Amino acid sequence: MARILTVSLNPALDLTIRLPQLTAGAVNRTDATRLEAAGKGVNVARVLVALGHQVAVSGFLGAANDGVFVRAFAELGVEDAFRRVPGETRINAKLAEHDGRVTDINGPGLAVDGGDFAALLDELDARAGDAMRRPEAVVIAGSLPPGIGPEDLAVLIERLCAHGLPVWVDTSGPALAAAIAARPSAVKPNEQELAEWAGEALDNAEARLRAARALYRAGIDEALISAGDAGVLWFSRRGAWLATPPAVDVASTVGAGDTLLAGMLHGVLAESPAADVLRLATALSAESVRHVGVGDPAAADFGDLQQHTRVRRLEVDASDAQGASA
Repeated sequence: MARILTVSLNPALDLTIRLPQLTAGAVNRTDATRLEAAGKGVNVARVLVALGHQVAVSGFLGAANDGVFVRAFAELGVEDAFRRVPGETRINAKLAEHDGRVTDINGPGLAVDGGDFAALLDELDARAGDAMRRPEAVVIAGSLPPGIGPEDLAVLIERLCAHGLPVWVDTSGPALAAAIAARPSAVKPNEQELAEWAGEALDNAEARLRAARALYRAGIDEALISAGDAGVLWFSRRGAWLATPPAVDVASTVGAGDTLLAGMLHGVLAESPAADVLRLATALSAESVRHVGVGDPAAADFGDLQQHTRVRRLEVDASDAQGASA
């Protein structure tokens, strides 16, 4: 399998609280609580390891409370390439109710100064130039911490692309717009995250297809838009594809997007047929929403989930994407 690097500029310790129903202003009784190393890049790494890849994780961690991360990375078997900075990594609270509603309470993150960001860039340059450590792809996922702006994210993407590395990005807001302008290999927003860039609400299939086409025309080789139970739209040189996930009982949507990105990267690196790539990634994302955490490709019924994932190719202008057999 492939050697992959994930970069989390603003990771977090996730405190997940499961409860029947959240009642504001009252005492709430929980079913369970869990504190774990998280951040979108870390979540992506969990899925990639489960799919058999060799993974290194990088970004910034607070030196004062990195113990949970150190233990998690050792258990996962990933290389810890995070840069430590003074202070504590933020703690995000996720309130997951029985009906599937999740309330996120996220902190801004640990401030990172220009010197630490420059040092991280140098470390990544060195990794890219080392034949023994060079990744076959890089995933940059999550929000930006205080001290790092969208323009810095663009610099990071451009530096990695200059080494000839495929760069996949999952972020939102001004950071997403800056990332798209830097032309990474892939972006994976949801319809709400992409709406501002697209200039319209992406609340129907036609609007999402227009946005995916626009992303591809803007130089994004793998344009992905996730829209919950409405499905996953993928626009690339292989054509335009739509996957509709199987019906499942939703326990938590936290980690579903990270699972989707990891599954897609897995299939693209394996050069699997387009329909197979999208089917596996969409089914794995559906598996993840049945429980707290990321998708599990070893789930006993994962084969059934794939069989019940509908994938079809969409008709698009031949000048937009060249067809490939599925």
